[in-house]
Amino acid sequence: MPVINRIAAFAPEMTAWRHWLHRHPELEFDLPQTAAFVAGKLREFGVDEIHEGIATSGIVALIHGRGPGPVIGLRSDMDALPLAETTGKDWASENPGKMHACGHDGHMTMLLGAAKYLAETRNFAGSVALIFQPAEEEGGGGEVMVKAGIMERFGISQVYGMHNAPNLTLGAFETGPGPVMAAVDTAWVTVTGKGGHGATPEVCIDPVLSIVAMVQALQTIVSRNTSAIDQLVVSINEIHVGTANNVVPESGWFSATIRSFDPAVRDMVEDRFRTIVHGQAAAFGVSVDIRYERGYPPTVNTASNAAFAADVAREISGPDLVRDDVERDMGAEDFSYMLEARPGAFVFLGIGPGAGLHHPAYDFNDEAAPIGASYFARLVERALPAK
Repeated sequence: MPVINRIAAFAPEMTAWRHWLHRHPELEFDLPQTAAFVAGKLREFGVDEIHEGIATSGIVALIHGRGPGPVIGLRSDMDALPLAETTGKDWASENPGKMHACGHDGHMTMLLGAAKYLAETRNFAGSVALIFQPAEEEGGGGEVMVKAGIMERFGISQVYGMHNAPNLTLGAFETGPGPVMAAVDTAWVTVTGKGGHGATPEVCIDPVLSIVAMVQALQTIVSRNTSAIDQLVVSINEIHVGTANNVVPESGWFSATIRSFDPAVRDMVEDRFRTIVHGQAAAFGVSVDIRYERGYPPTVNTASNAAFAADVAREISGPDLVRDDVERDMGAEDFSYMLEARPGAFVFLGIGPGAGLHHPAYDFNDEAAPIGASYFARLVERALPAK
């Protein structure tokens, strides 16, 4: 089975939806226009229930099938990124400094396309819960929706999500059992010494040297404290210190992103991070303040659900375009909270060549929308067969 014929027939409508969403990007939980557009389309399609205002701007909508049965959840994120767009497209962002640089406009369009088809055909027993989630990029909207009780409130028994993948063949699907994306933690370290004249460093306590030593020593966590079999990233990507070439600064700070999969490794990294920073601080005579925040957990697919998702993807794209043994990705995704709450699977959908995610020249490929919508629709029809 290729793309579902009915979905292919309204593909131009999907392109128009996506272009509207792309023109009107909004950030985090503050998504009034986006949420109103989604809710309006769902009403137009005739879905049975629309529950708005969950996690501020999230939506859960229900479509009931031809008889009683379980509830399957399908999730799309909704928020954009604080970037200035450079695509030059006719549908480029009209909100300065904001753009859909991660394809959430495409994700919403694919789920809306599936909703339109499922509301028309209802060729399933049970219900589908369409989850439109805010604040994936920043704020952990997935966790907020789970804590708001959507799984229990709507009786969701399994949940599925999808993300577009630039530079993966158009229509290709990738997934796998177990962890597919990493946990993400963030650390900020403020170092305070004693400032003074650059010509007399002996009467100062230089925070620059201590920061350099800390950054270098922290790299030993990966090289000397972690097994080569375990996957771990400790990246220091910001260092802010000094204002002039002849002044020893009073203080400075740096930040790190930490990506891991194993909970024991995650705990070890935080412990070693604190130990190394405090040790270097003592050696250089500076004081430190560490803020270490645990972020999204690993995105862990349930093995049976991942196998099922791959099987459905083969119906849509054919066996040659589906991988069910994808390598782990060190990126992070707050769909992880939903997979902690319910069994399910997360897949990646190729959208063909183009700028990468979070790049100001990125744009979702509209040719992928009917493919993703067909995948979502067939997930429901396969998981909840009509009697």
